[in-house]
Amino acid sequence: MTTITFGDVNADVLRTLERPKPAYFLILIAFITALLIGALSWAVQIDVGMGLSGINHPIGWGVYITNFVFWIGIGHAGTLISAVFFLTRAPWRAPVYRAAEAMTVFAVMTAGLFPLLHVGRVWYAYWLIPYPTERLLWVNFKSPLLWDVFAVSTYLTISITFFVVGLIPDISAMRDGSRGLRKIIYTALAVGWNNSFQQWLHYMRGYLLLAAFATPLVFSVHSIVSWDFAMALLPGWHTTIFAPYFVAGAIFSGLAMVLTIVIPLRVVFDLKKYITDHVLQSLARVILFTSIIVAYAYSTEFFIAYYSGLPFERALFYFRAFGEPGDLSPFREQGTMGFPQIAFFLMVFCNCIAPIPLWRWKIRNNAVALFIISILINIGMWMERFNIIVSSLQRDFNPANWAQYAPTPIETGITLGSFGFFFTLFLLFIRAMPSLAIAEIKEGMEPPMKYAQGHH
Repeated sequence: MTTITFGDVNADVLRTLERPKPAYFLILIAFITALLIGALSWAVQIDVGMGLSGINHPIGWGVYITNFVFWIGIGHAGTLISAVFFLTRAPWRAPVYRAAEAMTVFAVMTAGLFPLLHVGRVWYAYWLIPYPTERLLWVNFKSPLLWDVFAVSTYLTISITFFVVGLIPDISAMRDGSRGLRKIIYTALAVGWNNSFQQWLHYMRGYLLLAAFATPLVFSVHSIVSWDFAMALLPGWHTTIFAPYFVAGAIFSGLAMVLTIVIPLRVVFDLKKYITDHVLQSLARVILFTSIIVAYAYSTEFFIAYYSGLPFERALFYFRAFGEPGDLSPFREQGTMGFPQIAFFLMVFCNCIAPIPLWRWKIRNNAVALFIISILINIGMWMERFNIIVSSLQRDFNPANWAQYAPTPIETGITLGSFGFFFTLFLLFIRAMPSLAIAEIKEGMEPPMKYAQGHH
């Protein structure tokens, strides 16, 4: 077995900050292009109006809220890995938690854009913030939009704090190995860190306290997002299963996105000795577990609709899967392909069937297979949110209100831009900061490796 020293850890991780290969710039340009497409689509929507979106009466929520729920869910895995698995002392979390924390911060930042996009007149977005005005007018505290403001702002604040505090020891390692302007910048960011015993003592106590504060966020934030729907009386929404259902789905999609990020990171920077097969297998096991919970929630939804005896619930869930009763084809609705039905079957395939191969050790040990499954899960979870939001709004209690909805090119462009925004931020992050936690990798090394060659 090759002996890994503290010096090797520093060299391997800090190597990711060196001048990247041309392929990095090509990928970065591709994501910046996607971001610009989204920005242009948003500018056109602001100029012309919300009529360019597919939102109509009664479908007041569409792709924008679908993206909001999707990105909030993506952010949950970072908090789970960095806080919950830190408290439970999971030995495999150290190599991936830094990337997961960065993913959380950027995903929540991306999610926070969509309530602003959804209101249309973004220049009045400050009205969502509760503060006393000269006319003593307050926001509507019963509005789900305001709940989202509290959820996103709280989650983003804790996530950034957790992320920045975890970076401090590694920034000091970057400071010690740099010169010139970089050394000045890293010295300021290291806030006087000198690796003393007293500093580590206070740091670990503070980090433990932050982890304890962040752990409830894994369950509370997405529960609040689920109440956006569960508090309504619409068929398909008004159910008590939504909070645990949304939390399990958020962890499921977030861990899949962690795999989507760390597998290319592992290959491009040759970090297989840190992001080992065991680490990927551990992530795959948690994904498999949450996939079972999500599949159970899907079946429970249909059972509750059937067992309730309510004709509206039964009709809604039949429509989600098969379209209007009596059609010649289960996918046909008024002579056209039903997008909600396509979303439903994609959701079931990607979230319930695609993870089944993870029961096999060979699949869990195959990085390519894990990467493909993670992409499918991300697609399936986006379709799940679309299926929940749009199908219930399409079919409420009054048939006179029934309508159709499909994303328009403007909404598609903005959705593409959100992915460009997220991945652009992540690519810039791995060029500016260590994408692996140097201090925690060293802490988890075996004693013979820890003191080999006398490295400090």
